Amino acid sequence: MDKLAGMKVFVKAAELGSFAAVADALEMSPQMVAKHIAALETRLGAALINRTTRRQHLTEIGRRYYERCRVVLTEVEEADAVVLNMQATPSGIIRVNAPVTFGSYTLSPFISRYLAAWPQVQVELTLSDRIINATEEEAEVLIRIGELTDSSMVAWPLAPYRLIACAAPSYIARHGMPQTPAELQHHACLVYGYWSATMPCRWIFHKAGKIEEVRPEGRLRSNDWKALMHAALEGYGVTLGPEDVLKEEIDKGRLVRVLPDYSGPSRPMHILVPSARKQTTKIRCFVDAVRTEFANK
Repeated sequence: MDKLAGMKVFVKAAELGSFAAVADALEMSPQMVAKHIAALETRLGAALINRTTRRQHLTEIGRRYYERCRVVLTEVEEADAVVLNMQATPSGIIRVNAPVTFGSYTLSPFISRYLAAWPQVQVELTLSDRIINATEEEAEVLIRIGELTDSSMVAWPLAPYRLIACAAPSYIARHGMPQTPAELQHHACLVYGYWSATMPCRWIFHKAGKIEEVRPEGRLRSNDWKALMHAALEGYGVTLGPEDVLKEEIDKGRLVRVLPDYSGPSRPMHILVPSARKQTTKIRCFVDAVRTEFANK
C-alpha cells in the first residue's frame, strides 16, 4: 500500500484514538484503516498501536514513529504548496525571442513594466530578424511579423505591424512634401532591410482600395532601423518605419508624416509558443499580457 497514505492514516489514528474516527475523518471504511496500519507494521516489523476491545494507545516505537511521520507529512504539504503557489503565481525564467526593431523599441518597455508587476519572473530576451528553431534556441515565447509557416507553433494574432512614411521638417522645407507615392521616386529615401538586384525594395501604399507600389531609391540603406531613423531626424531623407516608434517623434515635432492620406504597408504579427511545450502559469500570464497590450484596437 502507499507509504505516505499509510503514514497519514497512522497519524490520524494516533491523534483521534480510534479507527472509526479515522474512517470518518478520511472518508474510508474502518477495515481500510486497519489495513493501512497493518501494512505499516508489517513493513516496519514492529507494533505501532496496542489495541484492545475498549481502547488503543501507541507503543513506544509508535510514539517515536508518530513524531517523525508528522514532520514528514508537514514537509510533503509544504512541498506541494510550493508547486501550487508556483502554478498560481508566475515565477521563473521566460525565454522570449522577437524581431529586432519591435523588440528593442516597443516590446522592451512593456517587459520592464511586466517585470515590475511580477517580481518573481525573469525574462531572457533575444532579438533576431531571422527565423529561429524554437526548440534548438530554447525559446518559450516568440513574436513574429509576417505570414506564419510553422504549424508546430500555437499562435495568437496581435495588432498588425503598420509602417508609415516620415521625414524631418527640415527635409520637407528643402524638398517639398510628396503628394502621391509616385513622387517618392524623386526623393532621397532611407531604405530598411536586405536588398539585391533580383529582390529590390518595395514600398506599398493603399488609398480608397487602390494599391500603389514604389521602388524607393536612395544613397543610404541599412538593416538597422536606428541608423535610418537617425538619418531621418537629421533631415537626410524620407524613411518608412514602424508607426508605434515614429508616432512619438511625430508628436514631438521632430518628424512629419509623409502621405498621411495613404495607408502604408501592414504585416500580420503573432505571439507564438511551441505546441509541444506545456503552457505553465508563467507562460500563460506573459502571453495574455502581451495579447492585451498589443491587441488589435
